[in-house]
Formats: sequence, C-alpha cells, structure tokens
Amino acid sequence: MKSLQEQETELLYKESGILTAKLQRRSFLQYAGAGVAGAALIAAGCKKDHNNDNGLSTGVDLGSGDLGILNYAYALEQLEGAFYDTVVKSPYTNISPYELSLLTDIRDHELAHREFFKKALGTNAIQALTVNFSAINFTDRTSVLTAAKAFEDLGVSAYNGAGKLIKSADYLLIAGKIVSVEARHAALIRDLLSNGTFADNTVIDVNGLDAARSPLAVLSIAKAYLSTQINASNLPS
Repeated sequence: MKSLQEQETELLYKESGILTAKLQRRSFLQYAGAGVAGAALIAAGCKKDHNNDNGLSTGVDLGSGDLGILNYAYALEQLEGAFYDTVVKSPYTNISPYELSLLTDIRDHELAHREFFKKALGTNAIQALTVNFSAINFTDRTSVLTAAKAFEDLGVSAYNGAGKLIKSADYLLIAGKIVSVEARHAALIRDLLSNGTFADNTVIDVNGLDAARSPLAVLSIAKAYLSTQINASNLPS
C-alpha cells in the first residue's frame, strides 16, 4: 500500500490545473478575467470526479449540502484527532519534552475541532469512525512526523477545496478559521522534519496559492486510514 505522503503527492500533481500555471507578462488580469471559464472547468472536473467515486459510494453516508460538508470535515477531524491522540498516548522513541508538548497542543486542537463539528451537527452527525493506522510506525519519529505532515497538508487542501461548496456564510467563516489553524500545524510539522520547508513548492504554487482538493480526492487518500467505509456520493460538487 502506498503511504499517505505518496498518495497525497500524486493527487497534488494531478489536480494542479490552472492554479499551477505560470503567470506570464500582463497575465494576472487575463488570469482574473478567466474566472468564469475557470469555474466552468472546475465544475466540469468535479462532475467527472463525482462520476468516478473511487469506491466512496457505499458505507456511512456523509449526506448532502452544507450538512454533508460538515460531516466531511467531521470525518477528517476524527481521523486527525485519533492520529495525534495515539502519538501523545504512545510517544515515539526518545521524543523530547518540547516535541511532545507541541504534538499535545496539536492533538488538543484537533479534538476541539472534532467536538465542534459533532456538536454543530447534532443528530445529523455521522457515527464515530474506526481508524486503521497499521501503516504507521508510532515508535519511529520519522514515520510519525511524515504521516503528520501528510495528514496536515491533506487537511489544508481539504478545507481549501470545500470552501466553494459551502452555502452558509457562517459555516464558511468557521471553515476559514479552522483551515488557518491546520496550516499552522502543517508549517510546524514540516519544520520539525526539515527546517525551512514550512511553505515549500510541494504545497505552494508559483502564484503563492496553497493546494485545494475536492472531497472525493481527499477521501480517496484518507480512506486507506479508515476501517469504516465512507459514502461521499451525495456531497455537493
């Protein structure tokens, strides 16, 4: 099975599209003026993505509309919360008190996000998901931090990609607040692995824009770490 980092990198390059195109002279205005056409292309891509469900048409139904997107975010926060909770409860070999304190802070943030979505959704919330972290060696620092980097980068791209699907201004505001925290996490984890890589060109394109992925693209990666099957077929696109 490919690692989360490998799957994440593959989909990043596949979904680069117009956002990774280099801007030529005077092309900024042309780029901005192409908004309508670009939106049409993105919409077409999403429809194609929806038709190719990547095995995400059976299982726990995330729902539709804004509630579906909230459940989608809730599922991802469950995954991240479970990952960091495992790290903190069973730290990798020779972890420093400093790194443990940082990872504990991130764990607390992810659990707070998880509980926020659970409360906001109320009776519409999906069930607690069962995770599968068998591919991660929790005793090894590199394995843990590499997985954390991939989870965080994936989470940022997930919120970025979901923003255009959210109808409620209030929900969009909350998503914006959460993705900024996720980006802080991603930057920290990246620098723990290799100082100075907090915003390198594997996640930031030539226009200074971060990666964005559709829910199906994100869940196609994340499902390898979930024993519970997810049905994303009713999500907006």
